Amino acid sequence: MQRRKWIPLALLRKLLIAAICSIAFVALFSVRIHIVPSSKDHRFNDKISTAQDLQSWTRELAPPHLSKAPLSTPKLNGTRGYLEYQKLWKPPSNRGFLPCTKPTPNYTTPAESRGYLLVHTNGGLNQMRSGICDMVAVARIINATLVIPELDKRSFWQDTSNFSDVFDEEHFINSLANDVKIIKKLPIELVNETRVVKQFISWSGMDYYENEIASLWEDYQVIRASKSDSRLANNNLPPDIQKLRCRACYEALRFSPHIEQLGKLLVERMRSFGPYIALHLRYEKDMLAFSGCTHDLSLLEAEELQMIRENISYWKIKEIDPIEQRSKGLCPLTPKEVGIFLTALGYPSTTPIYIAAGEIYGGESHMAELRSRYPLLMSKEKLASIEELEPFANHASQMAALDYIVSIESDVFIPSYSGNMAKAVEGHRRFLGRGRTISPDKKALVRLFDKLDQGILTEGKKLSNRIIDLHRRRLGSPRKRKGPISGTKGMERFRSEETFYSNPLPDCLCRTEPLPLNISNTV
Repeated sequence: MQRRKWIPLALLRKLLIAAICSIAFVALFSVRIHIVPSSKDHRFNDKISTAQDLQSWTRELAPPHLSKAPLSTPKLNGTRGYLEYQKLWKPPSNRGFLPCTKPTPNYTTPAESRGYLLVHTNGGLNQMRSGICDMVAVARIINATLVIPELDKRSFWQDTSNFSDVFDEEHFINSLANDVKIIKKLPIELVNETRVVKQFISWSGMDYYENEIASLWEDYQVIRASKSDSRLANNNLPPDIQKLRCRACYEALRFSPHIEQLGKLLVERMRSFGPYIALHLRYEKDMLAFSGCTHDLSLLEAEELQMIRENISYWKIKEIDPIEQRSKGLCPLTPKEVGIFLTALGYPSTTPIYIAAGEIYGGESHMAELRSRYPLLMSKEKLASIEELEPFANHASQMAALDYIVSIESDVFIPSYSGNMAKAVEGHRRFLGRGRTISPDKKALVRLFDKLDQGILTEGKKLSNRIIDLHRRRLGSPRKRKGPISGTKGMERFRSEETFYSNPLPDCLCRTEPLPLNISNTV
């Protein structure tokens, strides 16, 4: 009898052992296997110092244009991970604002063309971008056929790129077909025709273009705009003209396919490290020379920059007080200051950072301190192989376009200087409702950094709290575009306004839902 009682127990024990073995066997073969490219693979040039999920690096991407997919989110490790995400990475609320660029019901197809508008753009990539979009609107206002604009080849960068090298020409023409007639070249019978060359007055409104400029059609078939930057007012234009500017900038003016393809590949490679910061580190020779900023530079470096400024004829201001310039917050943050800033905001040393910039002035001598705080500093030169970057070599506008794409798609964008690229990326990210854009309060930061240098302050919780408090309302949340500074007059009044392309609200962003009671209207 006793032996019979033990038989069921023995069978039960065997069944349990078999079940456990089966579970272990399934678990063993369901482990995810990561494939890391061989260190001998020449495509990566041994530039990457980490092997975090490099599987995605071998994927080839050919997207038609900027993705509107959600941003990558950090892996949350319990309560601590969630709190870190809330503090460092969570995008600000869009407060119900979404893009609204469709024309009003009264908008018509282009009127009969009265002549041709030739445009010579000026400046770097982002200055040319905004100028091109303004000239689309101007062509509409004066009933002109727009000839594909000529890019600036005489600026500091000496870039020989044509429009089609940087932008998708066919898409640009077709996207705006219902707004403005655009052609690639002036008709051959008009090539030798007498034309009027005009430098349009900066920040001009409808009256100027409808009357003074449009009256030129009585004597000329071709008008040539010798400059394109800031030729159209930021404010007080008809809604359809403002919406047209946004359609031109954010929908029609797409980068050429070869730029977009590599740009998206760089984004994927950055995201293989997790959520990342795009840092527009405007610490390049041209900017330092132009702004007259010499803080933390040697005497020889300061003298070199002064000579550059004196030798460039179209930079009108030659004598600049660097100390006064910095105290007003008009200088780019140095790499060292950026490191202090990021640490104070709470970003850990493991944070992946993409340096969206050209050659940093002084090279490693000025980057060493930032790199010691944040070793995972990446750039297009580190993320891409020599072969991948070769078609873009010696073309500053195309290289800047790659930085633009990686910056737009970043989880956090931080510019060290509020120049043309910073404004363009900030405006585009506002339009898309994409991620955090932290705008450093340079005037306030300089005072804190000087106290650090003097030993009055030390890095730690007190400094961190102060810097976090200064930037609570500088995270890129939607808000109405700022008007002119009170008391300014004439051109200074227009110059003091927030630019249209740095903040296209209210013209191209509309609220789709009521504002929650617990969200401030001034964030």
